[in-house]
Amino acid sequence: MRTFGKWFGRGLLVLVLGIAALALWKREEITRLLAVNSLFSEEKIVSNFSNMNTAFLTTTVERGDGATSELPYGPETELPPSVPKWIEARNVTALVVLKDGAIVYENYFKGTQAKDRRISWSVAKSYLSALVGILVDDGQIASIDDPVTKYAPSLRGTAYDGASLRHVLNMASGVVFDEDYLDKTSDINRMGRILALGGKMDDFTAELSETFAPPGEIWKYVSIDTHVVGMVVRGASGRSIPDLLGEKVIKPLGLEYSPYYLTDGVGTAFVLGGLNMTTRDYARFGQMFLQGGEWQGQQIVPADWVAASTTPSAPTAEGETGYGYQWWMPVGAMPGEYMARGIYGQYIYIDTQRGVVIATNAADRKFREDGVAEQNVAIFREIAQNL
Repeated sequence: MRTFGKWFGRGLLVLVLGIAALALWKREEITRLLAVNSLFSEEKIVSNFSNMNTAFLTTTVERGDGATSELPYGPETELPPSVPKWIEARNVTALVVLKDGAIVYENYFKGTQAKDRRISWSVAKSYLSALVGILVDDGQIASIDDPVTKYAPSLRGTAYDGASLRHVLNMASGVVFDEDYLDKTSDINRMGRILALGGKMDDFTAELSETFAPPGEIWKYVSIDTHVVGMVVRGASGRSIPDLLGEKVIKPLGLEYSPYYLTDGVGTAFVLGGLNMTTRDYARFGQMFLQGGEWQGQQIVPADWVAASTTPSAPTAEGETGYGYQWWMPVGAMPGEYMARGIYGQYIYIDTQRGVVIATNAADRKFREDGVAEQNVAIFREIAQNL
């Protein structure tokens, strides 16, 4: 009996040591998984959205060693009286307003700072769209009507076989993908866990096999379409998205701080929502688009792509918000009125006719409630009309 006790004790010790070793080996993955599970919690969401690099794998988008481009301050503007209530209700953390290229209002809330590099969520999609326009212009992508499998052959035989680049830019792939953020078993949340645990986004995408409609027939917003756009860009250019975006867009813009992307376990950028930068730098990108893709004498994004990508071309229902190539057009939009939009209240709103750009970040846990998106657009329009 004494011998059995001795061997049992040794076995238990080995088991405990084994568990401890496994915990150390998987510590980073466990930490990231816990971060995903508490990412949107009420007590952590504001801090999390300004510090995504403390919990996830990331890669830098180099801003280069050039000077920061001038973003002058114009006469300070008093915003409409409805704005402070909106800021509180929507848990806004940053608001930067440009008029004719100058800052006329800038403020930060909830203990955040101007230097915070904030998560873009789906605002990042519009940055990727700009890269597509650049690659089309230089001939690396022959046509947006090319099948995605021409540039991403790993998608042959998947749900995306038969879809064109135009289809995924328009969110009209017809691919089944559950984007319910409140359902822990949804595709979007499964994808988040793969990201946290160091899996491969390309493999996850290639496993999708179901469609609900032929490509191009029905508009349905599914973020995985944007990952496919990223696969096409990588395949066409032979380069990573952070490297390409840094050279073609970020360095010419002269940002204040180097942005960064969240990545999967093999360093592939989370292009559908993982870009992080300061709110002023989001505003710079918006101003460049307002100027037809030009910035300080340099044409960064082709002017015809700016126009095409910000025109409603997706097969959305009549009377609903319009969609272009990874850009949104509000209901009743004037020509040149469009926006990049991300969950929890991230926006770059552009009113070309009035010369207004509004960049805002938020941690709005009620962003999906009825009327919230419409209220945000109404506030942006009210600000623009009062400048």
